[in-house]
Amino acid sequence: MRHVIFGESHGPAIGVVLEGVPAGLELDWDFISREMARRAPGKDPTATARREADVPRVLSGVFEGRATGTPLCAVIENTDTRSGDYARTKDLARPGHADYTGHVRYGGFNDYRGGGHFSGRLTAPLVFAGAVAKLILRRQGVLVGAHIKEIAGIRDAGDWTAGPVEGETLAALADKPFPVLDDGAGEAMRQAILTARSEKDSVGGKIECAVLGLPAGLGAPDYGYNVEGVFARQLFAVPGVKSVSFGIGEGFAALRGSQANDPMYMDGDTVRTRTNHTGGVNGGITSGMPVVCSVTMRPTPSIGLPQETVDMAAGADATLVVQGRHDPCIVPRAVPVIEAAAALAACQILGI
Repeated sequence: MRHVIFGESHGPAIGVVLEGVPAGLELDWDFISREMARRAPGKDPTATARREADVPRVLSGVFEGRATGTPLCAVIENTDTRSGDYARTKDLARPGHADYTGHVRYGGFNDYRGGGHFSGRLTAPLVFAGAVAKLILRRQGVLVGAHIKEIAGIRDAGDWTAGPVEGETLAALADKPFPVLDDGAGEAMRQAILTARSEKDSVGGKIECAVLGLPAGLGAPDYGYNVEGVFARQLFAVPGVKSVSFGIGEGFAALRGSQANDPMYMDGDTVRTRTNHTGGVNGGITSGMPVVCSVTMRPTPSIGLPQETVDMAAGADATLVVQGRHDPCIVPRAVPVIEAAAALAACQILGI
């Protein structure tokens, strides 16, 4: 299944076109609405004050509640834009944003308002696409879920590479406004975010995602079908993601092989491992264990402190104080976005 996301943060609408949605797939709109609400802004002091309904309107590809098999197009209107916040500083490249790189790549014709096509606002149609992907995966017995693993150095409890991950755990996390396994750690994270906001700054963090139910033997060692490569391409397309790892990731560097290897055993007729340090992938091929990956999200680049930058029109050094409404931490709202990217990757691995 292929998808193309279109639109800009302050344009009339954003949206997505999905190709390859199986004909006859029933779109569960209650489920899709819940997924969209998990990412929607303006509902918590740890997030941006921008308020958007984020209600997808399907233009094609669905008839009488089911996918037709032809391209599915959905649009989401932008209704709470304040473009004036950006007009005053349109020539000042915001450090950490794609203002400068986008200006160079598109010859200065890119929409600078709110980051244009580079904005995190474009993750709303990605979540819609991921919700459709999750409905497809549900028919295959595959589940996708994630939790906040770390914010501002504060870590959540639990380790999805140390033992089994249960579908009930993923469902419970999806129902939580602040999806952590340890609510005490979650409250400490929230306070760190609010402190950063009060200081006109921002914080970053990590999200851990698990895909349950993928059978062993999917993927290949080469570039085109390597499972880790397919997931990484989808995950790195999410704004703000700066690293992707699988299993214990960089933790392998500190271990011996005797500690790092996953002991294998027979569970009836099925091969299992007692730990899942490799994140369910070996040689670019699924092992039958949950595919577990972690992404690191950078601190939100838009902060209220003075920053050194350049005036792209004048070709001179400048100082910038970013105005407007921004998340002091994008991690909590990014959890369903990472799930969406992982769900789309899982569909690709399954050949959907």
